[in-house]
Amino acid sequence: MTATFLYDGDCSFCSSCVRFIERFIPTRATITPWQFADLDVLGVTEAAATDAVQWVEPGRPVLAGPVAIARLLRTSPRRVWRPAGMLLGLRPVTWLAWPVYRWVARNRHRLPGGTAACAVRPPATS
Repeated sequence: MTATFLYDGDCSFCSSCVRFIERFIPTRATITPWQFADLDVLGVTEAAATDAVQWVEPGRPVLAGPVAIARLLRTSPRRVWRPAGMLLGLRPVTWLAWPVYRWVARNRHRLPGGTAACAVRPPATS
């Protein structure tokens, strides 16, 4: 099994980002919407997949958000992306990247390519 990069397939902004990745950032990972993945087999909960992109690699802990993106960049066969992945993976940069990632996730419906379907809804309370 190869690595898997999960994203929100219902989000046009996320899908636009994935099209950029597929076009410009070659990867050996399988890139798939979490809605079409077998989350149980991958060891990812629906809540985690809804919350952030996920990087699942056999024998390694699941990575999320900017850490997942950093891993995707570091494992690209195109070496130009590896330094960006290494930089993003540094702890101080990751600490700064998480608030930016959360802001983008909350506002993705307002970003280019985003639609109302991209809006992240607060968790339902019972």
